[in-house]
Amino acid sequence: MNIIIIAAVANNNVIGNQNKLIWHISEDLKHFKKLTTGHSVIMGRKTFESIGKPLKDRENIIITRHKKLDAPGCKVAHSIEEALEMVKKEQEVYVAGGAEIYQQCIQLPELSRMHITRVFADFEGDAYFPVIDTEKWKLVERQDFESDEKNPYPYAFMVYERIDKHLSSE
Repeated sequence: MNIIIIAAVANNNVIGNQNKLIWHISEDLKHFKKLTTGHSVIMGRKTFESIGKPLKDRENIIITRHKKLDAPGCKVAHSIEEALEMVKKEQEVYVAGGAEIYQQCIQLPELSRMHITRVFADFEGDAYFPVIDTEKWKLVERQDFESDEKNPYPYAFMVYERIDKHLSSE
């Protein structure tokens, strides 16, 4: 199984504030949908609550410490390990946040790729993406975009791959 992180991250690594995405970049939302549709998406409870409903055409797996989370249309797990066990037969699984889930997943040897939308602005926030260790991760693809009427900030779609997946479990 390949675990893939997908995240939108500001220059200062902020990914959210008070359980909300700070910016609205239309093309990023389309990009997220295109990549994740048809796959399982693992996310934390707070991320799920910020979205407000299950993501359409995807298996939604919510990680929570709450024993009785009401999440119709979703599977509920109580740890990363339990969530991964639910999707162990799948070839690709996406992890969509939030900060605590990213922090746990970035350490996993099965994590092979990260799709990062880098938003070229700094924001105040209380949720941060982990620093990407360039000794372990290589930028293999990048598409830059200017701001426009639908996308208020310049941004880039970036794909990182683990430099040596075989060494990641040592």
